[in-house]
Amino acid sequence: MARIALVTDSAACVPNALKQELDIYQVAFELVWEGQTYRDGVDLTPAEFYKRFRQTRVYPTTTQPPLGAFLTLYTELSERYDAIVSIHVSGDMTGTVHTARLAAEQIERVPIRVLDSRTATIAEGFVVLAAARAAAAGASLEEVVAEAERVIRRVDFFATLKTLEHIHRGGRLGEAAILLGNQLHIVPILNLKQGRVSIVGLTRSWKHALEEILNLATQRVGERRNVHAAVFHGDVPDDALWLREQFLARVPCVEFYLTEFTPVMGAHTGPDVVGLVFYADD
Repeated sequence: MARIALVTDSAACVPNALKQELDIYQVAFELVWEGQTYRDGVDLTPAEFYKRFRQTRVYPTTTQPPLGAFLTLYTELSERYDAIVSIHVSGDMTGTVHTARLAAEQIERVPIRVLDSRTATIAEGFVVLAAARAAAAGASLEEVVAEAERVIRRVDFFATLKTLEHIHRGGRLGEAAILLGNQLHIVPILNLKQGRVSIVGLTRSWKHALEEILNLATQRVGERRNVHAAVFHGDVPDDALWLREQFLARVPCVEFYLTEFTPVMGAHTGPDVVGLVFYADD
């Protein structure tokens, strides 16, 4: 039985306990803030990040994991595993997948498959978890890849945030969207498909936005069973808990997590963001 290593990046928001349990390895994005570089979730925790973010007008920039980080990790894993599957945040959002593939081309000892998750946050994390569980169960390299691709096709999420300022600043939304949100005090419902953030709904209040996310996700799940889901948030734990309780009351889940937006994700959205991720096996 081949031993297959799973690699991802810090944008996947995989809970630490699961990374340890399933031997998932991670390369970290980096944040540059007032001249100092921080490894995402390593040198700067979410709590530290959001506290500082709320108190400053000097915002951080982010950089993808460097080529050297991939080369070092792949080299180390190639000495202990028979193959590597490396799953990363959407290639339409960052160059991380490209960098991972460049590193993989330089490793000849074992086969390395680099996959574009086409998504981010714990939605990306669910792709990683499915692949890691397949590997742990003794699946072949192609079977692990197929399991990851199955979840890539299925996983979805809706999210909302109190201001479009930061996501617009990062170039993810056009000028018309930011003006619309600011002038009409509209709270948007966002979706991520094919690597691009889009507005799929508009509400007049934060509370209504949370309710709309709940309704959209519940409708999308429908009568499907074996649902995997998670709520992610950026420094709004009470709202995240409410959304978790409401969703679990409506949809029986075989797996559910409550996760925090890592600093690298928060740098693009700011605080006050909540999202609901889900997919079904049948």
